[in-house]
Amino acid sequence: MIRLTVFVLALTLTACGKAILPDAPDGERPSRIVSLDFCADQYLLQFADPDQILAVSPDAARDFSFMRAKAAGVPTVRPLAEDVILLKPDLVVRSYGGGPNAAAFFEQAGIPVLQVGWASSIHGDDISSIPKITREVAAGLGHRDRGEALVQSYLERLATIQATTHEKSTLYMTPSGLTSGGNSMIHEAMMAAGLKNFANRNGWHSLPLERLAYERPDLVTAAFFGVRTNHQHGWSAARHPVAKRELSETDLVALDSAWLSCGGWYIVEAVEALAEGAAIE
Repeated sequence: MIRLTVFVLALTLTACGKAILPDAPDGERPSRIVSLDFCADQYLLQFADPDQILAVSPDAARDFSFMRAKAAGVPTVRPLAEDVILLKPDLVVRSYGGGPNAAAFFEQAGIPVLQVGWASSIHGDDISSIPKITREVAAGLGHRDRGEALVQSYLERLATIQATTHEKSTLYMTPSGLTSGGNSMIHEAMMAAGLKNFANRNGWHSLPLERLAYERPDLVTAAFFGVRTNHQHGWSAARHPVAKRELSETDLVALDSAWLSCGGWYIVEAVEALAEGAAIE
């Protein structure tokens, strides 16, 4: 019976739903918006008016969500088609929420979908850069001016950081004993802070323990994902003596996991923290 109700509702929305342009004019701004995952939550909570927001994902108020303070008291919805459609949204915002077929399903049901791109670069205006994605999503929510203002502030902060270069070699460590070289947002953050990445292999891989035995970085940086690992002794998967030595003896720059959990404008917080940590002698 529930499936039949949802199916009928989907057909009704398909028949009478009005598509909202990706760049919505002020008079046609969506007023019942649902976001399906916490990467999409960040943009919705940052740019939309409170009365535009119908629901956010269950992760919007978690510790790894940068906009968690604004998520307090906002209704949540699971990224399930039945749950979302019953809310009768006029726009769905998503990055990965709902799975690979979610966008096609909601559009077939007459509900426009605003897709949040996956950022791979801090600078520039290419399709996968943070400025480009920020502008596009803000415009899709009907707040192009807010997006432009945020991008300008973001770029100014980056420019201020890049006025000084420290060139200290920096090793990023995760609680599971991984690090990352090129082709990652933490690598981009290090470069923007004027640092050199100690990891010399692209992508994510295990800590180079053998190399660390005879060559050491100037700095270690780490983002702690959750209160149970919010101190050095909680790194259950990085127990090798060499890794422990780096954590205890090398200057450490601690990063808030929310700055890095999704590639967004708030990564500038991590860049600033890295630059400030590198400046301490």
